[in-house]
Amino acid sequence: MSEKIVNISELHEFKDNPYQVKDNEDMEDLIESIKEYGVIEPLIVRNREKGGYEIVSGHRRKYACEKAGKTEVPVLVRDMDKNMAIITLVDSNLQRSDILPSEKAFAYKMKLEAEKNQSKKTYGHNVHKSRDKIAEGISGRQVQRYVRLTELIRPLLQLVDNNKMAMNPAVEISYLKEQEQKDLLETIESEDCTPSYPQAIRMKELSKQNKLDMDTIFNIMTEQKANQKEQIKFKVENLKGYFPKGYSAKQMEDVIENLLKQYKQRWKNRDLGR
Repeated sequence: MSEKIVNISELHEFKDNPYQVKDNEDMEDLIESIKEYGVIEPLIVRNREKGGYEIVSGHRRKYACEKAGKTEVPVLVRDMDKNMAIITLVDSNLQRSDILPSEKAFAYKMKLEAEKNQSKKTYGHNVHKSRDKIAEGISGRQVQRYVRLTELIRPLLQLVDNNKMAMNPAVEISYLKEQEQKDLLETIESEDCTPSYPQAIRMKELSKQNKLDMDTIFNIMTEQKANQKEQIKFKVENLKGYFPKGYSAKQMEDVIENLLKQYKQRWKNRDLGR
């Protein structure tokens, strides 16, 4: 490994880099830091066959340098093949707090494939072992759930990134055929709703049976979900002052219901002119 100073024009982005470079508050802070102190941590790069260098770790730093008006950056040139470069790329970004579900999904998928290619042993327990060590603090099962998200069409995956569709239903929806996903997206947009977990499971099962069409999707999606029903809630402590000491929540509920029935009857009598 060797460190050198190179011109930014010699740096090229990693092909299929799963991580986005975002213009946000963190980026503004990085730009200001580079303006004041320069690049403290060199970028990690590898040589390109066509000349120049491919960035393995440091896409955000390179972008910040451009914004800060820098023309040269420090880099560490490492001799690594594509698989090792992918693993380094993924690992160098996984600890960031602002990673989107889609970024994790494609990053985990890339790393799994790279580790399989490296080991040349993709049978049985070796596959599971590879999944289990993808990222610290995350199980192999959760890794696979993220990887499933890569099977979603891009607009549905965007809903997950924007927190408009939860992870659990998104994983189930990923098993739908492409046209079924497009039909679902059309219904989501027209009805302004996203599938619940039970609805997603039902659609997945119907898809397996080749029984999922546009009408079926619409019927499932327009059902009223339990969490969509309007509710009025009272805190028990706010009601206790209106009832004898020792009344249970059920007793309070019964009294309130009876009082509402009386109120309704008086309202009807008034309308009848009684």
